[in-house]
Amino acid sequence: MSMSPKHNEAKDAATDRPRPIALVTGASSGIGREFALFLAERGHDLVIVARREDRLVDLKRTVLDRFGARAMVITEDLSHAAAPRRIVDVVRASGIEVDVLVNNAGYGMRSRFLTTEWTSYADFLQVMVMSWLHLTHLLAPSMVRRGRGRILNVSSLASLGPEPPGSLYAPSKCMMTSASRSLRLELLGTGVHCTALCPGFTFSEFHDTLGCREQMNTLPGIMWQQARPVVEAGWAGVERNTPVVVPGAFNKFAAFACRMLPYVVTSKLIPRAVLEENAPKR
Repeated sequence: MSMSPKHNEAKDAATDRPRPIALVTGASSGIGREFALFLAERGHDLVIVARREDRLVDLKRTVLDRFGARAMVITEDLSHAAAPRRIVDVVRASGIEVDVLVNNAGYGMRSRFLTTEWTSYADFLQVMVMSWLHLTHLLAPSMVRRGRGRILNVSSLASLGPEPPGSLYAPSKCMMTSASRSLRLELLGTGVHCTALCPGFTFSEFHDTLGCREQMNTLPGIMWQQARPVVEAGWAGVERNTPVVVPGAFNKFAAFACRMLPYVVTSKLIPRAVLEENAPKR
C-alpha cells in the first residue's frame, strides 16, 4: 500500500492542514481517471479502485509526479458482493478517513434482457446498483460524524430519458439518480453533500469496451463532451449540493425535452446508433 496508517496526519505544506482523501471507483480510465486527476490537482490524496492494477499504478505515478499527491491502489472487482466491504476494511486498516466518495464504476451491456444469461445481469446489477450503495452506506456515516463530506455519483443522461429496448443500463442509472436525490435530503444539515452527475456521450473507452465505437462515431459532434468539463461540472454541483447535474448545453436541452415532452414522443428520439448498440445479436 502507498499510504501509511498515519496518512491523514500528513500536512499540505501550503496550508499546514491535512490533505483531504478522495476515494474514486472505476479510476482506471475515462471519467473516473479524470476525477482522480482533477481531485489530485485540487490538493486531494487518493484511494483509487478498479480491476486493472496496471492502469491504477500508472495513475498513482502520474498524480505523484504532477501534483505531489499520494494514492492508495486497491484492485477490486465490484461485481463481487463482498468487494465494498473489503475496500473499506483496507481503508480503515490504514487509518484513512475518506472525505470525498466518487462512485463512478460502471459499464454497459450490448445485449437484450431475454437473450442474456442471468449470471451476466447479476454481475451487472451488483456493479451498477448494489456496489455503490453499499460503499456509500459504509462511508457516509463517518462523514456525518465529522460534519463534512462529498458524495458524487456518476449516473447518466440515460437516467432522465427513454429506455432503449432490452437494456438495463438506463433503469440502473435511474436508480442511481433517484437514490442520490433521496440520500441528499437525508443528509441536509449534516455538512455532507450528495449529487448525481448525469453526463451524456463522453469521450472515453466506454463504447470501445462495449464494442460499438463504429455506431457511436455516427453521432453528431454536438452530442459529445470531453471528460474534463464533465468532471468540473460535477464537482461544482456537489460543492453547491445540487441534487442533479447535467453537464453541457446539448445534454441540458435533451434533459429538458425529456421532462417536458410525453414519453410517446421522447421514445421516438432515441438515436439510431443507440438502438443498434442494443440490437439483438444473431
